[in-house]
Amino acid sequence: MPKVSSVTVPYAAYLRVYEPLAAFPQPERGHWERYARRERRPSYQDELRRSLADLLPTPPVAVPVHESDDAFVIEVAGVLCVCPWRTRLRGWQALGELPEQLPAPVLDAVLPPVVRRQAAADYERWLERNPDARPWIRTSIWQVPLNWFVLVADEEREYEPKGGEGGEGVEAGAAAPYLRYRTPMVQARRRVARGLRALREAIDEGPLIDGLVDVGRWLEEFHPRSYVELDYGGLVHALPAGLLDEDHSAADVAEGIAALRSGDGDGAGEAYTRLVERWRAVRDRQYAN
Repeated sequence: MPKVSSVTVPYAAYLRVYEPLAAFPQPERGHWERYARRERRPSYQDELRRSLADLLPTPPVAVPVHESDDAFVIEVAGVLCVCPWRTRLRGWQALGELPEQLPAPVLDAVLPPVVRRQAAADYERWLERNPDARPWIRTSIWQVPLNWFVLVADEEREYEPKGGEGGEGVEAGAAAPYLRYRTPMVQARRRVARGLRALREAIDEGPLIDGLVDVGRWLEEFHPRSYVELDYGGLVHALPAGLLDEDHSAADVAEGIAALRSGDGDGAGEAYTRLVERWRAVRDRQYAN
């Protein structure tokens, strides 16, 4: 992917699944084996910049014409694991969510209705040929959904405020800050099950339960020896280092769920209040000058 700009895009966070090479059929497995040997690979910032650049032409390019052949790559205990970008698929899915996120006049100005209709028609035809397709990456704008934190633990937290050899998301030759969690798939699934059990025993329904059910079903689509990564992505460029340093949201979520499990409603309420206040302050930056 060509580099479009050096401007940092600060607002997107990610939930990724890295599958072992054995999970991919040939010839795709061979492609990822060769890809992993590249000395330089593009970062999540490169993908965002390309997507934003595609909105500039007239008419704008709502979704890439061709699917990306890029991926994030990690090696754990000698096992190579890959997280394909699937930018085109994710673009189609994000396009369907835009009417809920943007006022109609703004949406029409950025992506005219005729462009959106054509992209939706292309997606429907593609789905007929690929009914089981699913993305390896979920993206969230100006927040990290609270249900994502259920999947990880505070001891898995990795925070580098000044950047360094952080692996994925760090552009070649650059030292970018990062905050992320990474956990084995088996742990993530176990935490989802425990979290759902505690929540359902304490409350009948709600967005946290719905979101956790949804992400749990998504995780079931992948190889059991995969790894799950929660990455603050560009948010580390938008938030003060002090706020990030004090952010232990996974610990707050775990504390709240443990309190529910033990019947401590006050303790659960305190943990939830900390989370809501922290992430409301982050979301408010979306509308700041």
